[in-house]
Amino acid sequence: MEEEDIVEVEVRYSEKEKYAVFDKEFMPHIDSMYNFAFRLTNDEDDANDLVQDTYLKAFRFINSFERGTNAKAWLFRILKNSFINDYRKKSKEPSKVDYQDVETTYNSTEDAEMDATTDLRTETVQDMIGDEVANALNSLPVDFRTVIILCDIEGFTYEEMAKILDIPIGTVRSRLHRARNLLKEKLKTYANSMGYKIDEAADEEEDF
Repeated sequence: MEEEDIVEVEVRYSEKEKYAVFDKEFMPHIDSMYNFAFRLTNDEDDANDLVQDTYLKAFRFINSFERGTNAKAWLFRILKNSFINDYRKKSKEPSKVDYQDVETTYNSTEDAEMDATTDLRTETVQDMIGDEVANALNSLPVDFRTVIILCDIEGFTYEEMAKILDIPIGTVRSRLHRARNLLKEKLKTYANSMGYKIDEAADEEEDF
């Protein structure tokens, strides 16, 4: 990742302060970082390498982090950029989806309609366990998978996601809407077999 991708502020920390910030602000998020990395790479070794690379870059650019701000979002942004710049190039991920048509369509949709899609934090889907759920999420194109992880698993706001992904909030909302619908379709058969009901009625409910 290039320096200009990270630097937004410039803080002058002493060496002692750098280690204090690293330990107090960054290290508590290491489990979430690994989970995010693993869901992006689908490989334990690659996930560990990606997390290590992220923390090395975080320390290198620690003067661009303002103590007391959202360290988790800052770290996730570095990890996401590292994945795109380094790991994605040598992975076997399918080609990036062309979102132009998709996002033009969904950006023109009323917000209320977008908010009616299944939210994994509040729907019964979150109680489902098994390889089928993980496989369904992992089978989504990485950009769709990422917005579900950030919103429905990690709990980031739209504003935080926009900063992490470097895209407008409207694009975050449209991509999440599409991603949730894709995931819901993949989960339907499994959910019904487990006694859960994910049907068209869910589209009529509000997220929050």
